[in-house]
Amino acid sequence: MNPPPDQTLTAAPAQETSAPASLQHPEANGILTVDLDALVANWRLLSSRSVPAECSAVVKADAYGCGLEPVTRALSSAGCKTFFVATLDEARVVRKTASNAVIYVLDGFFSHTGRIFIDLECRPVIGDIGELAEWDAFCRHRGVNHGAALHIDTGMNRLGLSVAEAHALIPRIEQGNHGVTLVMSHLACAELLDHPMNGKQVGAFREIARHFSGVSASLSNSSGIFLGPSFLFDLVRPGAALYGVNPTPEADNPMKQVVDVKARIVQVRPIERGETVGYGATWTARRPTKLAILAAGYADGYFRSAGGVDGVRSAEVIIGGKRCPIAGRISMDLMAVDVTDLPKAPRRGDLATLIGDGITVDQLSQHFGTIGYEVLTSLGSRYARVYKGAAS
Repeated sequence: MNPPPDQTLTAAPAQETSAPASLQHPEANGILTVDLDALVANWRLLSSRSVPAECSAVVKADAYGCGLEPVTRALSSAGCKTFFVATLDEARVVRKTASNAVIYVLDGFFSHTGRIFIDLECRPVIGDIGELAEWDAFCRHRGVNHGAALHIDTGMNRLGLSVAEAHALIPRIEQGNHGVTLVMSHLACAELLDHPMNGKQVGAFREIARHFSGVSASLSNSSGIFLGPSFLFDLVRPGAALYGVNPTPEADNPMKQVVDVKARIVQVRPIERGETVGYGATWTARRPTKLAILAAGYADGYFRSAGGVDGVRSAEVIIGGKRCPIAGRISMDLMAVDVTDLPKAPRRGDLATLIGDGITVDQLSQHFGTIGYEVLTSLGSRYARVYKGAAS
């Protein structure tokens, strides 16, 4: 029996991945393919740039929409030893998949969750004095010296102890037996190489981290790795770059593309010159036009803002090897594409490429008016997910 269209699929059998794309998962309106070999290659590139620091992996938000379990398995097999997640539910999946990994939970410690941290052998990232007091009380009550990270705010003003609060903890660190296994902060502007915040933050973090003798230090996210050796410390925490998002937007993308997204054509229809397309009649045919209607919309993570409006360049999809512009607004489940210029008309059931074949996550994010992170994490559950590569 075929799985329902919204079921996330594990690695596809060899005969399926070798079949024509239009025949893969015929019950699905769209196919999201994750290239695990490209993912691993990205981690290895980031790791090589981070020497002598350890390269961890941030796999929160279902590994940025790419699938937490298969991504963790691939990276763990490649040698990644430390993972960062946002929630305890994510930590459960990582622990099941990578039994010996070090796992940090970025959202920290909530009351009455201590036993779960112990059972899963994962570590909270503590960013508040009250939170630290609760964690300490739990550890004393249980008689354990379980590891935890301290998050120090150096300018993001989101989570983290203030620098003054961190200084107040130095006597505790000097006494030993403190249970702190990592001290970390987070860069606010790392993707902008010359932004003054970078120097301000690395200076503040270096000054406080040196007092945490014997504790590993971590500052850099994906983009921070490219800021130079002074930003590396003991551990780096790449996230988006692992999944193909450009960590250096001021330069060419050094990462391999990991995600390919295709949507099925449900209808091909002609319209006459002067007719409009979609909600709000925002797009008008300037000639007799042929439209392909795709089974993907904003419920599938293809933002409404990318739709076609008269006089404004829309996003494009690839059909028959050629780029075709979107016509009219994106609907919840559907979008229209102008295929008039194709030498051969597509057919119902064919697949159009939304991401891949030269359309990158970063390019699409510009049409969406957002960033690649949001593009990846918005990809809906209705795609059949296929994992390819030796790592699968």
